[in-house]
Amino acid sequence: MVKDHMQLSRADLADFLYFLAIARHGSFRRAASEMGVTTSALSHAMAGLEARRGVRLLNRTTRSVTLTAAGEDLRAAIEGPLESIGDAAENLNRYRDAPTGRIRINVLEDAAALLLEPVMPHFVERYPEVVVDISVSNRMVDVIASGFDAGIRYGGTVPEDMIAQRLSPDIRWVAAASPAYLAKHGAPSTPDDLRHHRCVRIRLGNDQLYHWEFERGAEAVAVDAPGSVIVDNSHAAVGFGLNDVGIIYGAEPVLRPHLASGALTLVLGDWASMGPGFHLYYSGRRQLPTGLRLLKQLIREVAPLDRRQASASLL
Repeated sequence: MVKDHMQLSRADLADFLYFLAIARHGSFRRAASEMGVTTSALSHAMAGLEARRGVRLLNRTTRSVTLTAAGEDLRAAIEGPLESIGDAAENLNRYRDAPTGRIRINVLEDAAALLLEPVMPHFVERYPEVVVDISVSNRMVDVIASGFDAGIRYGGTVPEDMIAQRLSPDIRWVAAASPAYLAKHGAPSTPDDLRHHRCVRIRLGNDQLYHWEFERGAEAVAVDAPGSVIVDNSHAAVGFGLNDVGIIYGAEPVLRPHLASGALTLVLGDWASMGPGFHLYYSGRRQLPTGLRLLKQLIREVAPLDRRQASASLL
């Protein structure tokens, strides 16, 4: 006996992709942003899908969107096959002379400045048909649940369930202050001396306050730097340091131009520590998009943070 299947239309396939985006984000607004459509268009598409199938798939309230039991079953049934179709389409790029496609990456602020700014001019020249959608954020986000193909973070902060690939050598972390601040308050001789200084504190992407890490030979200390100013991005920290607010702490390549110009002065230079370099990370459950593979290769080729540069002494 032949089973009577309801005919699957192209509209259904498109709406299934929209449905999966909503399921991932639990939000029409974020799903619409990922899919490049308006929220109202997405809502209309879901209403049409539910009407055609005669089944409610989503529970909508003013605050959230959740899946019905039917929606959960649909998601479980189509998520894998549609991902496989997407991988197959992406794989066709390997047979093109000029790769195409779109990749979405979530990137730490420091990585945007130190890796992507030097590399992207070469990338857009070499692969003009690949669209790179870059979200710069120091917040810790679930890149897969948020619709990103990958993220770039310091190695020590990459989630354990992700595949991580190194993009740069380890990075030196240093403290610095403006000459005017040091003339007024003096320079610390040891990390413990920071207790008597004004410091620009750092809030991490997980909302914790960072304890500044210092190493000298076999010695290693972490200091809860005191200060009434707290920032969650490097650009602001550098700006406050340049304007005499207090001692700042950051990746040496970020501070290097200001140290070289004399606008900032290195402090506790013999206590500088090394930390894991930048890593690309992504889920192992799906094929690496061609555009992302090409970007990874080009970052390694250009090597804006090669070992000689990263370890260069400014003393």
